[in-house]
Amino acid sequence: MNQQLLLILLLIFGYLAGSIPFGYLISKTKNIDIRKKGSGATGATNVMRTVGFKQGIVVAILDIAKAILPIYIGSLYFEPGWQMALISLAPVFGHIFPVWLNFKGGKGITVIFASMIMILGWKYFLIFLIAWAILLVCIQYMSLTNLIAILAIPFLFWYKTRFYAYCPVYVGLGFIYVIIVWWAHRENIKRLREGTETKIIKF
Repeated sequence: MNQQLLLILLLIFGYLAGSIPFGYLISKTKNIDIRKKGSGATGATNVMRTVGFKQGIVVAILDIAKAILPIYIGSLYFEPGWQMALISLAPVFGHIFPVWLNFKGGKGITVIFASMIMILGWKYFLIFLIAWAILLVCIQYMSLTNLIAILAIPFLFWYKTRFYAYCPVYVGLGFIYVIIVWWAHRENIKRLREGTETKIIKF
């Protein structure tokens, strides 16, 4: 198959996979419309807060999986570089702007975790995840934790790919993730400034 056509198909698939609103679907099993609760986002954090911790964990796992799938398939056909960066971005945009829910979805963190797993590998991702968890316990605000933690991604991508020619592409991808996450959390930033942001769930 033509490489350009394959890339287009994978981008479409990645977007549609990312658009699967697991948070909305799982919340519906409890007769809850997650879009009308909490922050209105369909991601794992809002599900944890309004539906339950266990349901939120399930949503997080499914959201990571839906983003890993197109990235993994893409890696079978493309070398690391700009094509893989685009394929990694597709499910992120799908998650934040899902076609099935009038383009209003989650904040993008869990689907970005999928990119980190594929680019950094499990070892470095787990180190990041532990640091993220410690930061969350200390700060007590999920949104602020994400806003701070996301700043490390460009540097982590640089460290992991610094000896390769495609390093600038992935560093650029990391900065794009920073912009996307900060934009998606704009309402959270406003609430943090006003002192009305909800703290982490107690469990």
